[in-house]
Amino acid sequence: MRVFEQGGARYLMCRPEHFAVNYVINPWMDPQSWARDTRAHAAAVHQWADLARKLGELGATIDLVPAAPGLPDLVFTANAAIVLDRKALLARFRHPERQREEPHFEMAFHALQARGVIEGVHKLPDGIVLEGAGDCVWDATRKQFWLGYGQRSDAAAAQAVSGTFGQAVVPLELADARFYHMDTALSVLPHGEVMYLPEAFTAAGCAEICDRIAPSQRIELDMVDGARLAANAVCLGNAVIMSDASDRLARELAERGYQVVTTPLSAFLRSGGSAFCLTLRLDRRSVLLAPALEQAAVA
Repeated sequence: MRVFEQGGARYLMCRPEHFAVNYVINPWMDPQSWARDTRAHAAAVHQWADLARKLGELGATIDLVPAAPGLPDLVFTANAAIVLDRKALLARFRHPERQREEPHFEMAFHALQARGVIEGVHKLPDGIVLEGAGDCVWDATRKQFWLGYGQRSDAAAAQAVSGTFGQAVVPLELADARFYHMDTALSVLPHGEVMYLPEAFTAAGCAEICDRIAPSQRIELDMVDGARLAANAVCLGNAVIMSDASDRLARELAERGYQVVTTPLSAFLRSGGSAFCLTLRLDRRSVLLAPALEQAAVA
């Protein structure tokens, strides 16, 4: 089912009909606090709709995964799979609470395949855990994936990703339980800058980032913006969509030519997610096509 069909980027989302914080699998989650807040679910519904509307206003197409009772985190579609070049590598989750999402996402991707949105649906080797694009962020500038491991995903998943997509994979160990997925701590911007939170990574991980990214293209977040999950942003054209940003970060992004679009997502931060977590880009390509070829590819 599609809620928007306009030109430009394409995202997979899931309405928060059953979203709640009713178990604990990361430090952000407090079921008792959620249960006491009678307005929490209504806030989530409103905030999700605002995010979807802003994506639509920026020209995005949105495909929906049907919501399902008992799967509150199904809304975080970034964890469903890794998608590049019309191929999807389905996620495998570490926690039993989220493992129940796997058949729902598999059905959704086969439906997308039947409609011609993607061409192939692939699975991880047995015994390998990798929680989708949440832990495997595509870097179009450097033609590589940044893979987060140590919290939710396995370092050994790098080989499966490389084999599926034919692209380099750079594993980085995550060191802070609050930043349990790569997408909570690192974001690649359209002009090639990488926005990241140094405290989320081991010393070796930070050294790897510095070795691969020129100083002029590194944007180091402080813990003020880290706690807002500012790295968990959606980039669409020159727009950087996030729940919130400090004046310092907003000013630096503006100076680099980006339009900072803030849309409050406090309800989802209570589960450890924000804008990137709520979306999965479906149309990324490792090599950009000329406009005429792009038109033919989607026709």
